[in-house]
Amino acid sequence: MVEELVGVVAAVGAGALVYLAAAARVVKQYERGVVFRLGRLHGDVRRPGFNLVVPAVDRMRKVNLQIVTMPIPAQEGITRDNVTVRVDAVVYFKVVDPAAAVVNVEDYRFAVSQMAQTSLRSIIGKSELDDLLSNREKLNQGLELMIDSPAVEWGVTIDRVEIKDVSLPDTMKRSMARQAEADRERRARLINADAEYQASKKLAQAAHQMADTPSALQLRLLQTVMAVAAEKNSTLVLPIPVELLRFLERGQQPAAQTPGHAEAAEQAELAEGAVERREQAEDAMEQLRRAVEQ
Repeated sequence: MVEELVGVVAAVGAGALVYLAAAARVVKQYERGVVFRLGRLHGDVRRPGFNLVVPAVDRMRKVNLQIVTMPIPAQEGITRDNVTVRVDAVVYFKVVDPAAAVVNVEDYRFAVSQMAQTSLRSIIGKSELDDLLSNREKLNQGLELMIDSPAVEWGVTIDRVEIKDVSLPDTMKRSMARQAEADRERRARLINADAEYQASKKLAQAAHQMADTPSALQLRLLQTVMAVAAEKNSTLVLPIPVELLRFLERGQQPAAQTPGHAEAAEQAELAEGAVERREQAEDAMEQLRRAVEQ
C-alpha cells in the first residue's frame, strides 16, 4: 500500500515537473511577452522574469524593445532641380507597444523598412541638390516625421533618421568642381583688388606726408639707394633731386610764355620747313633729270 502511494506521489511529482517545464517561460530584461490563448490576446504584456503559461493552450511571443538600427538601401531619384542622385540612409527605431507590434502588423521590421524607402524617394523628389548636400538636418527631421506617422499604429516609434551618403553623377561632380574653382578665383581677385585699394590709400597718405616734409623724401631716397646697393649687382643708381627738376621746369616756363620769343620760334620753324621743302624739290628735279639722260 505504501509502495503504491509512493509511486503515485512520484508520478504526480514527475507530471508536475513536466507541466512546470512546459509552462515555464523566461522573459529577458529587454523583452516583453505577448500571450495568445486559443488565438486571442490574453491579459497584459508579461514583464521580464519567470512567467507561466498554460501548455498547449497559451502561446507566448517575445518582442524585443531594444533600439533597432536598420540601413535603408540606396534609392535613386530625381531632385526638384532635375539632378539624378542616389541617397542611402539609416533608421533607428524601437517598439513601445509590444501588443500592437504583434497584432496590428505582420512584420513590423519589414513594414518600417518599406516605409523608410518610400519616404526617402519622396524626400529626394521634393528637395533640391543643395538641400541634400548642405541642409541634411532639416531633411532628416522631415523624413523622421514621414516614417513615424504610420509607425505609431504599429506600436513602433522612430528614434531618429540620418542620411548617410549622396552619390552624384561624374558630370555633376566635375561641374561642381569647376564652380568651386571659379568661386575661389573670384574671391582671390576681390581680395587682391581690396589689397591694392588699401595700399593705394596708404601710398597717397604717405605722398601727402612727404609733400609737407621734403626731408622725408630725401630720407626715403637714401633708403632706396641703400637697398639697391645692398644687392650684389652692377646696377648704378644716380639719384636726381626733385628740386633740380622743378627748378629747370620753372626756368623754361617764362621763355615759353614770352610773346616775342614765341613768334620768333614760330617764324624760325616756318623758315626751316621752307628750306627743307625746297631742298626736297631740288633733289627730285635732279633725280628726274638723271633719269631722262639715261
